[in-house]
Amino acid sequence: MPTSLPRRCVSFLFSLPKSINHIKQIHAHFITNGLKSPSSFAKLIEHYCAWTLQTPNHAHLIFQHFDQKPDLFLFNTLIRCTQPKDSILVFRNGFSRGDMVFDDYTYIFVLGACARSPSPSTLWFGRQLHARIVKHGVTSNMLLPTTKIHFYASNKDIASARKVFDKMTERSSVTWNAMIAGYCSQRQGSKKHAREALFLFRDMLVNENGIVPTDTTMVCILSAASQLGVLETGACLHGFVEKIVCTSEEDVFIGTGLVDMYSKCGCLDSAVSLFRRMNQKNVLTWTAMTTGLAIHGKGKQALDVLGEMVAYGVKPNAATFTSLISACCHAALLDEGLHLFHDMKRKFGMTPQMKHYGCIVDLLGRAGQLKDAYDFIMEMPIRPDAVLWRTLLGACKIHGDVTMGEKVGKLLLQYQPHQSSADMDPRSEDYVALSNVYASAERWKDVETVRQEMKARGILNKAGCSLVQTVNSDAM
Repeated sequence: MPTSLPRRCVSFLFSLPKSINHIKQIHAHFITNGLKSPSSFAKLIEHYCAWTLQTPNHAHLIFQHFDQKPDLFLFNTLIRCTQPKDSILVFRNGFSRGDMVFDDYTYIFVLGACARSPSPSTLWFGRQLHARIVKHGVTSNMLLPTTKIHFYASNKDIASARKVFDKMTERSSVTWNAMIAGYCSQRQGSKKHAREALFLFRDMLVNENGIVPTDTTMVCILSAASQLGVLETGACLHGFVEKIVCTSEEDVFIGTGLVDMYSKCGCLDSAVSLFRRMNQKNVLTWTAMTTGLAIHGKGKQALDVLGEMVAYGVKPNAATFTSLISACCHAALLDEGLHLFHDMKRKFGMTPQMKHYGCIVDLLGRAGQLKDAYDFIMEMPIRPDAVLWRTLLGACKIHGDVTMGEKVGKLLLQYQPHQSSADMDPRSEDYVALSNVYASAERWKDVETVRQEMKARGILNKAGCSLVQTVNSDAM
């Protein structure tokens, strides 16, 4: 039996139209011909994982029964190609064996899996990996600290990501992009982190290594400008893109970022003009445009964009429907919004998600149909979350329905944690909203009762804040 097949023969086998049965036939062909090349079996693992995402059992068996075991190349391939939780389990099993010496690619792939599956347990595991990397001095590959940055940012530990970034003596554009994107992805304290992203972009422009921003950099930094709503900065970024990177009409992702930025910075006309000039549009572009129209209360125009989108051959996604129903909310288009909600499943085969139910509750609440909104929540096929009840409670206050507001407020307080912790602090907003409903009806004793409960539980009312942008007149 030959120990290997010609390379051209192996390439031909994998170039055939594939299904899971075809891959099994290729696997059997390798076994009957005595093929023992790790690179060929690594290719087989890739194809098994691609076709059996949920249970890639055959890929595991290839590694376990490979003659020249343990083979690090196959081990790394298995970690890279399987689903995140499975990748972590594969690494743990390999670590427990004690007979494998890992390289930098092993840690890169495992940390990448941790980044794709963020959770408290994943964050803890990734920190242990980081400690092991430092202990064994694995520092030869610049991609490793870059992956650490991505891992920490994905798990909402942006401070640790920045520490890794600051300690790097050498950085590539990928590294800068990972840190900037990490700041832009943080929901908690988003404006603060968006400002940090802009400061980091400024540092990138003046760095001594001559790193040039890429299209990925510009998409991320435009997102930061959108979050802050700083039109002057966004316009400067637009000019920088046109001069240094590419034309916004040619790059669909940068064009989409600019449409989003101009819309959220209050310059809808510029967003529409740029949208019309774009030579190529994807579902994100159309969604950005409908979102911009929704923000500015242009419900009718947003619905027209949906018709253009379908005629263009692009299928709307969940985010598109969120924007469209939101546009109907702001434009008081009750019937149109309900029609869109029913069309999601009936016409586009899309199951409504929690955010879509929330938009309908908001739509009914704004129209004063509070009982219908309450019944809609109670009849949902999924368990409502606190956000839905807060939306309805706000509508009750606006329309002065104290009876419904009291019922909803008491339901909402059931979502409060019984004991405060670092992960779940009681929300003062829910108590304040209920007390405001009582206050609007001049039920002062009930207001006092709610405030006393807040005091007894040590819940403090959080102060609001505003962002003020100043313009230097001398620079104009």
